[in-house]
Amino acid sequence: MKVRQLSVFIENKAGRVSEVTETLGKAGVNIRGFSVSDTAEYGILRLVVDHPEEGLAILRTAGFTIKESEVICVKLEDTPGALARALSVVSDAGVNMEYVYSLVSTYVVINVADVDRAVRLLSDQPITLVSQEDITAI
Repeated sequence: MKVRQLSVFIENKAGRVSEVTETLGKAGVNIRGFSVSDTAEYGILRLVVDHPEEGLAILRTAGFTIKESEVICVKLEDTPGALARALSVVSDAGVNMEYVYSLVSTYVVINVADVDRAVRLLSDQPITLVSQEDITAI
C-alpha cells in the first residue's frame, strides 16, 4: 500500500507554485494533497495527485524538474490522538520520518527512510493504509 508522490523543484519566486498547479489543473489532474518547503534559493512542492503518471508527464513536458517517490498514506480516525498513534508506530520502531503532511479529509502522507518496513509495521495496527487507487477514487 504505497502512494506515488511528485516532488517539483522550483525557484523560490512569486508565481512558481501557481504555475505548477495551473499546469496540472488545465490538464485535468486533480491535486489531492500538497506541501511546500523552501530555502532562500529554491522550493520543493510535494504533490499527491489522482493520476501520477499523467501529472509527471505533463510537468516534465512543461519543463519542471520532478522526482517521483513512494510514500505511505494512512486514513486517520477523526479523533484526538489519532495522528500521534499512527506516527508512534513507525517512530517507536526506529524508522526515521523525514516529513509528514495531510491530504483531503484525514488522509496523511508520511515519508520514511524505509517505506516497506513502515508499511509492514502499520499493517499490523488498527490503521487504514491508503493505496494509489484509493487516492484516485476520492
